[in-house]
Amino acid sequence: MLVSGGDARIALDAHSGLNKYGCRPYPDPQMLALGSSTASVISTASFAAAGQLRDRLLHELGDEPIEALYAREMQRIKMALLCDLTDMDIELVFATSGTDAHFVAARHVANASDTPLRVVMVEEAETGSGVAAALAGQNLSAGTDFSEAIEVCSVPLRAADGTTRPAEHIDADVAVLVNEAVAQGGRVLLVMVDQSKTGLIAPSPACVAGLRHRHPQCVDILVDACQFRIAPPTLRAYLQQGFMVALTGSKFFTGPSFSGALLFSASMGKRLKLRTGDDSSAANFGLLLRWEAALVELRRFRAVPESVVVGFMRAFEQAVQQRLMNDSRFEPLEVPSLKREPFTTQQSWDHIQSIFPFVLYRPRTAAGRIPLNRDQMLQIYRQLPMDVDGAVSLRCQLGQPVACGTREGVPVSALRLCISARLIGDAYEEKGIDGVIDEAWAALDKIAWLLDRLND
Repeated sequence: MLVSGGDARIALDAHSGLNKYGCRPYPDPQMLALGSSTASVISTASFAAAGQLRDRLLHELGDEPIEALYAREMQRIKMALLCDLTDMDIELVFATSGTDAHFVAARHVANASDTPLRVVMVEEAETGSGVAAALAGQNLSAGTDFSEAIEVCSVPLRAADGTTRPAEHIDADVAVLVNEAVAQGGRVLLVMVDQSKTGLIAPSPACVAGLRHRHPQCVDILVDACQFRIAPPTLRAYLQQGFMVALTGSKFFTGPSFSGALLFSASMGKRLKLRTGDDSSAANFGLLLRWEAALVELRRFRAVPESVVVGFMRAFEQAVQQRLMNDSRFEPLEVPSLKREPFTTQQSWDHIQSIFPFVLYRPRTAAGRIPLNRDQMLQIYRQLPMDVDGAVSLRCQLGQPVACGTREGVPVSALRLCISARLIGDAYEEKGIDGVIDEAWAALDKIAWLLDRLND
């Protein structure tokens, strides 16, 4: 059930038993999960909770129609997700993935008016494969396509060498696209990502606020928070602004892949005819079990005092950055400060960096440092979850390599080492901050070991 109700990306390879993201659908306690920006192997506690829910559903199946049983359980999941927002009139649509949540938003914005719709988003390399197609109205898993009604325009976040473009340049490009569409009599769905694959917020909240103020009747905002690296005050602030917010349980909260949700105010739901519940006609028990698994880690994280969360994240950030900057085999990518003014000025844990992207180099030689190309980086990445003869014994997952321009004429990609709710829970309950940091350093040790022996 954990690998049902998605699309081809969730299917298990017949040979390896892994899905596209390198994860199997049952626990692997010896695997260190440092790749939450992509996906994580399910935890033992989450797997047990999914199994208990499955057993209960089977027991109750004869007591009420299957559709009613499913609707009741999804309502329970919804209430758990909205527990910090009970004073607001917020609705939620479940989707099979973050990509599908984008599709739902674009479809309803497009259908709400006869005027042409332009979607303005950041480059797909920083969001996810299939997001641009989903925003264009294509849902390949459902065989749905209304893309003729939507134009999608994207703005790059990084320069040719992989460095972050200045925020004012990104904002200027976005403003041109939005203002042009409005001047031509069209509508705009503006997508702000918080946070991208490499941990960026773009376009800037100030840019989004300015465009919404200038064109209040023509611009809708979708916040792509599918990483779910936002604290409750941030989520509240976005919803108070009348924005739609896309979330998943499979990134920061390390649930199984393919658990999405779209949050929005009741008034927006009425205007866009967004109906609550699951955005499909059939019960999707795989989706239900995946959200149940994610909620285990979400509740565990919520039980950790915020001061402890902040302390852990600060210590982790300092230790990892120190290692990446002081080892010539690593080059950390710049991740600007996470600022969300004017929407919120509250300093919660989500203003601290939790995704650490970095490029790899061969050890120094007489010719200087040589960057790994994308194929070589993929070779390193695929060996991290494996037992490698002679290497440190740690098996680990990092975020999949993300293309990030060129270095010295070589097309390169970046690995991503990530903080997750599960790591914070582990530090609080059993391993301590130093224990989790030591494991992260051990993962970097393994990368260095593999790097030194690449193609030997």
